[in-house]
Amino acid sequence: MRLRALLDTDALGLKLLGGAEELDRTVRGVMTTDLRDPSRYLSGGELVLTGLAWRRDAADAEPFVRILAQAGVAALAAGEAELGAVPEDLVRACARHRMPLFAVHESVAFATITEHVVRQVSGERAGDLAAVVDRHRRMMTAGPAGGGPDVVLDLLGSDLDLRAWLLSPTGRLIAGPGAGGTAAGGLTGGPGQGGTTAGAGAGGLAGGSNAGATAAGAGAGGTTAGAGGAAGRTGAAGAGLTAATCALLAAEHLAAARSGRRGPHRVTLDGTTYSLFPIRAGAQRPAVAAGRPAQSGRDVRETVLSDWVLAVEADAGDWPEERLDLLQGVTQLIAVERDRRDAARTVRRRLAQEVLELVQTGAPPAEIAARLRVAAPVLLPGLGAAPHWQVVVARVEWDGAPAESGPVAQALLEEVLAEPSPGLPHPGPEASDRIAVAHTGGEAIALVPLPAVAAEHDGTESGILADALLASVRDPLSAGLGDDGRLTLGVSAAVHSAEGLRGALEEARHARRVAAARPGSVCAAGHQELASHVLLLPFVPDDVRRAFTARLLDPLRDYDRRHRAELIPTLEAFLDCDGSWTRCATRLHLHVNTLRYRVGRIEQLTGRDLSRLEDKLDFFLALRMS
Repeated sequence: MRLRALLDTDALGLKLLGGAEELDRTVRGVMTTDLRDPSRYLSGGELVLTGLAWRRDAADAEPFVRILAQAGVAALAAGEAELGAVPEDLVRACARHRMPLFAVHESVAFATITEHVVRQVSGERAGDLAAVVDRHRRMMTAGPAGGGPDVVLDLLGSDLDLRAWLLSPTGRLIAGPGAGGTAAGGLTGGPGQGGTTAGAGAGGLAGGSNAGATAAGAGAGGTTAGAGGAAGRTGAAGAGLTAATCALLAAEHLAAARSGRRGPHRVTLDGTTYSLFPIRAGAQRPAVAAGRPAQSGRDVRETVLSDWVLAVEADAGDWPEERLDLLQGVTQLIAVERDRRDAARTVRRRLAQEVLELVQTGAPPAEIAARLRVAAPVLLPGLGAAPHWQVVVARVEWDGAPAESGPVAQALLEEVLAEPSPGLPHPGPEASDRIAVAHTGGEAIALVPLPAVAAEHDGTESGILADALLASVRDPLSAGLGDDGRLTLGVSAAVHSAEGLRGALEEARHARRVAAARPGSVCAAGHQELASHVLLLPFVPDDVRRAFTARLLDPLRDYDRRHRAELIPTLEAFLDCDGSWTRCATRLHLHVNTLRYRVGRIEQLTGRDLSRLEDKLDFFLALRMS
């Protein structure tokens, strides 16, 4: 379509402020942004919509317009809702760069313009698209009570008879049947340009927020993958969709994405086929013109572990192209909500970054305490007293060519901590609103507030426990990490003051190193495991570790393989019982004389004496390092 066609449509409320001689330019897509530099999301030919939130003073107009011109943008449309009349400095900058400029009346939503452009560019709309698009457009222009992604999924069910669920990369149910307390956040703003907006068309739906921009893309045929029965988490997660199924679907999606298979991915579980569509954040979605595939040179490892996934109970392989286009459009609508939630995390991330910098630079405790007093009401609104704090450190490491791992670890840690945890108050989807995560280098650091923590009289401890933290997410994350990635986490003890934060950070880092010394792609360790001898293990070189454990344990393993004598389990039990013959024999259901025979055989094969403390410690360390 041509730019002049936009002026012929009165409903769009566009007023031409400059560039009349350029109205024959072709519009190939649409993008909404308030970024100061949106160049990474531009592919050329877009109509760019902006609410001018990037403009701080008159000097900002020139670099912004220059970036658009260099990217080959077709035209700029500026909303009047924020600043009233479009500033003259922007008009002059557009004139200098021969950039057509429109003013958008404050009564017109960007969603209206977006929908119109995508409709025109995409061509003939699909027959079953009309009801969904029209209803959602009315919903968006009605005000901020959009209802979040649940409303979009309800439309799929009511209009197209498609059951669908929105899952996190760990399989956490974000929206869909049975999501229950999922926090609803409107997909859109009001009738002006103040909120996040989205539009729809046959080639897909497009929307944008101040986190980035999107445009419509086409669907793909996908491939079929199979999976076994449900494993992992149990319990209902929705009507006909258990938590175990959610985890399996997330794992299948991550594995398919890592393999480079083109989506949507099709998975059959217990006789039911699901089609999986990725939902990427704005910073990960390149802007594309309607009807053209997105191109991105980014390493898939930088994005796959933060994808949401739309799981539709249907086989997309049987769908016509029009319905694939529709579902791709739905993912764009949901992506707008994702952008809104990600933008809401910005304040919490900034708080964590500020506290982290103060702690790491050795700032006075009083200064750190003042910053924590600012953070507490943001993370735990309504809390009367200052909370206790725990620190969680995470690192994602890749084999081969390094991918940017700091932001990946940050997003993963936010997701892991959003999982319901018995140690955190009010577990559920809103848990992410209480988490402040920063990243420095390849390391992510979370500052987690706890309303009340203390070691209980029965020996248990409140707060985050390392083992429980990964119990429900290990399988999906292992699939996304593949054979070349590792996630390791360390958890500190709770501290009640600013003075303790530096020690908590170092404690969490040491715990993470302990976790890194263990086998497996997803590992965690807590402060409880930081005995003095354990602290040394992460610093022992791998070849030394292997030689030490082989020298002590290989003779016992060989003997066990030949004779099924169970010397290794006997050694572990004997050390766990502190060398007590009676307790160890009772645990193993053996006669004491049989136990003495086995221990004698261990000493004979290894040349060690289990009555000596030094030899006991050597065996203990060898077992831990193996």
